[in-house]
This record gives sequence, structure tokens and C-alpha cells, in this order.
Amino acid sequence: KDGVRFDSYYCSDAPCLPSRASHIPMIIKWPGKAAGAVDTEFHYNLDIVPTVAELLGLSECTEWDGKSYAGALDGKYGTGHDSLVLSQQAHVCQRSARFGDWLYIRTIHDGFHLFDDEMLFNIKDDPYEQNDVKLEYPEICAKGAKIILDWTDAMMKKSHYSVDPMWTVVKEGGPFHAPIGALKKYIPRLEQTSRKDGAEKLKKKYKIQF
Repeated sequence: KDGVRFDSYYCSDAPCLPSRASHIPMIIKWPGKAAGAVDTEFHYNLDIVPTVAELLGLSECTEWDGKSYAGALDGKYGTGHDSLVLSQQAHVCQRSARFGDWLYIRTIHDGFHLFDDEMLFNIKDDPYEQNDVKLEYPEICAKGAKIILDWTDAMMKKSHYSVDPMWTVVKEGGPFHAPIGALKKYIPRLEQTSRKDGAEKLKKKYKIQF
């Protein structure tokens, strides 16, 4: 298979699945907590550990990056994050900022998908991420870029290492599932399947000669 299709959206691997296709609600049942409470704020999966710790009356570890949203189980609001930063280095090298109705994506290595360096989607109006609107909203792109920059600075200050792991992956040759050597087989495959235009773009971008 060349990829996975969800409605009108096409992608080649899991990291670029649209939010509508990959949105899986989380259900928490806890004794004594509000029934039917709904929380639509932003949370990381790593927030679950401090959340459970608070529910159990345990102290929060200062090393944790997550933040408790135990209050949401009582129907309280304000337990979420203003924005989320998502990283991916297995299939592509990307960092994304999710804030408000927006998803801003910065691509360092495109995994041979020819993604633009920047992409911006309005998730509310375009849940399948069909329309990149970065040219119409440069100020929103700037906000997303700053969210990622501030998050990176905060993480590096806490890290025991001096190098961002994103750049370690890039300098090692790119994401695990898209080694540069794979282009020697991938480009002929594109040419044989009526996708010569994409093959030529990859040759130019990655300076591949046959």
C-alpha cells in the first residue's frame, strides 16, 4: 500500500493523519467524580500520570513534564494547556503547535513526501487538513513558530543533554523509515507508476543522480 485513506484526505503514514481521523476520546471513570463531565481542553498523554497521582493523594514529581487535570473530573475548567507541541522523528522530522483552532507544522525532513517547510491548517473549518492557509495567515504562523521555539527552549533547559534529539535524528541521516538510500528504489517506483513529476522534484531536492 502507498498509504492510508480517510475520506478525502490522503497520507502516507500515521504522523500526518488528520485530527478528525485520529481523534479518539479518552474516558475516565473514578469513584466520587462527576458523571458525564466533558473536557475539551488541550492535554498531553503524559498528563495522565500527575492526574492519577493527584487523585490518589500522592505528591507530584518535579521531574514530570505533565500537568494534572484531576479537576476536570469534577467538571472544572482551566486544567488544560494553552497549546500543545507535538514532535515526530520516525517517519518525518516535524514539530507542530496545536492552539485554538489552528495546527501549525514545521518540517525539517519531509520523509520524501515533499511537504512544505511550514504548513498551517484551521482544524475547525478544515478537519481533514486539505487547505494549507499559511500564506493567508502569516501572523498565525509566527505565533505557532514562537510556541514551538518557547517549548524547545523550556525542554532544553530541563534536559540532561545539550543537543535537541530532533537534530540528532536529522544529522544521522533523517527519520528511521525514510533513509536517504531508500530514494534509489522509491524514485524509480514513482516513475513507473505515473508519478514522474514527484520523482523529478525529489531528485532536485535531494540531489539524487542515477
